[in-house]
Amino acid sequence: MGIDLNGSRVAGSKGSRPSSRGWHGRPVAVRRLAAAGVALVVLSAVACTSAGGSGPGASASPSSAAVSSAAPSSAVPSPGAAFSLEQQYEQVVSQVLPSVVQISTSEGSGSGVVYDARGDIVTNAHVVGTATALQVGLASGGKPLAATVVGVFAPDDLAVIRVQTGAGSLHPASFGRSSAVRVGEIVLAMGNPLGLTGTVTDGIVSATGRTVSEGQGSSAVLISAIQTSAAINPGNSGGALVSLAGQVIGIPTLAAADPQIGGAAAGIGFAIPSDTVTSIAAQLIATGKVASSGRASLGISAQTVADASGQPAGVGVAAVTPGGAAAKAGIQSGDIITALAGQPTASLAALQSVLAARKPGDRVQAQVSRNGAASTVTVTLGSLTS
Repeated sequence: MGIDLNGSRVAGSKGSRPSSRGWHGRPVAVRRLAAAGVALVVLSAVACTSAGGSGPGASASPSSAAVSSAAPSSAVPSPGAAFSLEQQYEQVVSQVLPSVVQISTSEGSGSGVVYDARGDIVTNAHVVGTATALQVGLASGGKPLAATVVGVFAPDDLAVIRVQTGAGSLHPASFGRSSAVRVGEIVLAMGNPLGLTGTVTDGIVSATGRTVSEGQGSSAVLISAIQTSAAINPGNSGGALVSLAGQVIGIPTLAAADPQIGGAAAGIGFAIPSDTVTSIAAQLIATGKVASSGRASLGISAQTVADASGQPAGVGVAAVTPGGAAAKAGIQSGDIITALAGQPTASLAALQSVLAARKPGDRVQAQVSRNGAASTVTVTLGSLTS
């Protein structure tokens, strides 16, 4: 199944799962964290050089990586300070946990965060999947509430669902500004891992500004993702990453996996930043669509093509959106894009990652092969919508 770079799927490519290189050249994979029995979907992670900051297209450069360990301090925290921190943990958990729900579909289960008093709940697109009817379990227990899908934006792996009745029993969460999140900040991850409702783990913000691809077969490339050491497991997807101020600063979505050991890499998880969550959720609630994502688009439907040896050799254009960026640049159906903005695009995932590092309006060079003849065209990137 190929992926339309505007967010929809087109037939063509196989759903293979090639691993990609991590930030230090080592193969790294990620696990999408919706629980479906004991089966886990292992996908690849990609780190891209981006345009900086914590908004769309932020950098996964060493400057945004985990802070180096400092020399051991001779100061010993007082018992009073430790007790104060413990009390703060307890206060945050009691404040936010009622806003975290369990979402169940015929395909599996995950988590969600109550967005408003009208019954809207934000979660991951991959938690919703293809379901049209869902069940929402509250942290307080009781009979699950029926919910329907309001809207889905697959490129950011976000969705909004709405309970049909019982909205008065929901507790909306407070969303903070992820742009203000600092590396080293203590955070709590709240969700329903492995079906264990109301689970809380703690850790720190290990890095900000990560660009992470969920891998071939998914159109989601997370921009400005928050990396955390808080343990997240299958079922945590769509839950809450919470600051000690009691604000949701991210939606946990991926956990890194080491393909050499076939299991999770301890203490490496990723969350969609709250600034992205609130922007996308507000648009989905208002219209069911996303008109302003802040993400760049070529305006094509495409799939990975292989060379004679079966190796990825570029991105084949299946269709071009009339009036879109590619159409205006003269790119046609049947063309093969081999590079964009000076970066090779041997696969659809590679092209998606290059686009994730750009913004609407950027002018970039695209290397295109048409009937065996190579050419270079200038493309003014459009805005990714749904």
